[in-house]
Amino acid sequence: MDNISWGILSTAKIGIEKVIPAMEKSKLCKISAIASRNPDSARKAADKLNISKAYGTYEELLADPEIQAIYIPLPNHLHVPWSIKCLEAGKHVLCEKPIAMDATQANELLEISKNYPDLKIMEAFMYRFHPQWIKAKQLVSDGAIGKIKTIQSFFSYFNNDSRNIRNQRELGGGGLMDIGCYCISLSRFIFDAEPLRVFGIIDFDSQFKVDILASGILDFEKGTSTFTCSTQLNPYQRVNILGTEGCIEIEIPFNAPPDKKCRTFILNDKDIKEVAFDICDQYTIECELFSNAILNNTDVPTPLEDAVANMKVIDAIFESAKNNLWSKIS
Repeated sequence: MDNISWGILSTAKIGIEKVIPAMEKSKLCKISAIASRNPDSARKAADKLNISKAYGTYEELLADPEIQAIYIPLPNHLHVPWSIKCLEAGKHVLCEKPIAMDATQANELLEISKNYPDLKIMEAFMYRFHPQWIKAKQLVSDGAIGKIKTIQSFFSYFNNDSRNIRNQRELGGGGLMDIGCYCISLSRFIFDAEPLRVFGIIDFDSQFKVDILASGILDFEKGTSTFTCSTQLNPYQRVNILGTEGCIEIEIPFNAPPDKKCRTFILNDKDIKEVAFDICDQYTIECELFSNAILNNTDVPTPLEDAVANMKVIDAIFESAKNNLWSKIS
């Protein structure tokens, strides 16, 4: 094989507008089919994206023997159930973040996945594969900013549409699950460790009952990470990684544009150095790395254990905010 035949489970906006077009840029990815619970929606999406097969049920897609891997951009509450069904159908799985509704459910998926050692499964945190994050990780490891002491991150947008899944609690909505998970993930990625304890403060929408403003402190053995995420603030994102001898500032840390250069700034008491990265699509990189793992039968770049660990921190932030106390990570 020289490429992987992919099926897309749903016609979600992120898949139609971001991930599928990114996959189509790669020689390793062949988009063979897309499924929706609405046959007309599936056909419309297939025609728009030049996909040959359109299925009116998810089950039909999983039964297609040509499909080797499934990309899942379903609402959060459906991630684990359909990931399991994909594995049972003999398909590799790339599932959108967050992988589950809580750590218990994520761990259930991890344990079930062990019954399918020949199949690859990964949580789709695409940001980690952008060159700007690879560079940031390298700079920290090389001691370019001295000893890392703290990370500050912010991620927000404005969405008060009651029909949007991000504002529906039973579907796994809310800012912490949607975008706060990035702030937690990057902190664990850069520190290369798990936090010992966390503290959270959360504001819930009176109508939607989902969190619309969440701030957290992650206490690592070697430093701290603080973050704020919101679904009802002006759109903004930024990450600062601060060490004893300098700072790394990532200008567009999460939604890196696929058609423009990204910039990272390295600051110290003497100067500011700008690092510009070549134009690339982080979704393309993510899908290529996952496809390569299938083709070469190697480990996926981000194991499912990482997804479970991230969910543990999310759970602990919710617990801390509820009890107004520090929560230890179990």
